[in-house]
Amino acid sequence: MQFEGIRLIAFDLDGTLLDSVPDLAVGLDRALRAFDMPGATIEQVKTWIGNGADVLVARGMSQSLTPSDDLDPKVHAQVRARFDQEYEATGHTGSELYAGVKETLSQLHAAGYTMALVTNKPSQFVPHVLEQQGIKHFFSDIIGGDTFPVKKPDPTALNWLLDKHQLSAKEMLMVGDSKNDILAAKNAGCPVVGLTYGYNHGEPIALSEPNIVLEHFSQLRDTVKLEREYNMG
Repeated sequence: MQFEGIRLIAFDLDGTLLDSVPDLAVGLDRALRAFDMPGATIEQVKTWIGNGADVLVARGMSQSLTPSDDLDPKVHAQVRARFDQEYEATGHTGSELYAGVKETLSQLHAAGYTMALVTNKPSQFVPHVLEQQGIKHFFSDIIGGDTFPVKKPDPTALNWLLDKHQLSAKEMLMVGDSKNDILAAKNAGCPVVGLTYGYNHGEPIALSEPNIVLEHFSQLRDTVKLEREYNMG
């Protein structure tokens, strides 16, 4: 399957471009233990991330994918603040780009695609991570989880991109690894690629019914490249 007429590609970050779980797990584990709570493992964090830092911390405090209804808001805010400190303290040295990400982004950029980043990750962490991985310059727009009052699966960020770049929904492709990405794209009316290797609360991404499912990031080139070359020719 190839998408036709794509001009802008919006990417999720964690679980799509970047394997960030090692650092997130360290940050959350240290934050929880600082308040004498049970810590967090890498395997737990893999299923807990995707809805922003507030929800991640709530899941860690609850030790469950479904946060407890009786969490003390004041304690939650304190643990969240400590998580921010601990996550920043990791220096993001345990995070790595997935195979083929940098090369594929470079090729898409060279082919003339506009590319944007739409993540639920707190904005304060995003520029440093992108710079550290050497990919920040590929993106025309960087939208974090607190850029707007709502996060994915709400389509606000994607609709903002469509308005800014004066595009129709069919001209923008969303690429992500979780049902939040798939739902955000569907809510915005744009096509979406689901990647199998990321973090999706333990569920196969195919269950969220993206337009196409890819196992490797580099396969994205074949879903858009030929059509782009045709348009440019």
